[in-house]
Amino acid sequence: MKAGALVARNIRRLRVARGLSQEVLAVDAEIDRTYVSRLERGLENPSVAVLERLAKALSANIEELFRVPKAGEAVPRPLKGGRRPKR
Repeated sequence: MKAGALVARNIRRLRVARGLSQEVLAVDAEIDRTYVSRLERGLENPSVAVLERLAKALSANIEELFRVPKAGEAVPRPLKGGRRPKR
């Protein structure tokens, strides 16, 4: 797996595991939400500074963004879409 695809998969894996939306991750990492989307789809190559901010926002070590998936490990499923109902 190429490094860009690996980073994209791991950003999404960590974000979904923590139950964060792309918007919340973007705010916490101080980047644009559309940039998070493009990163997760492997359309952008983030700088080391952006990777550091993402890792911090995900409460992860930067090394986790480069973790190779285990054999048979499923691709992270997206979170339920749409807006949450008002309470």
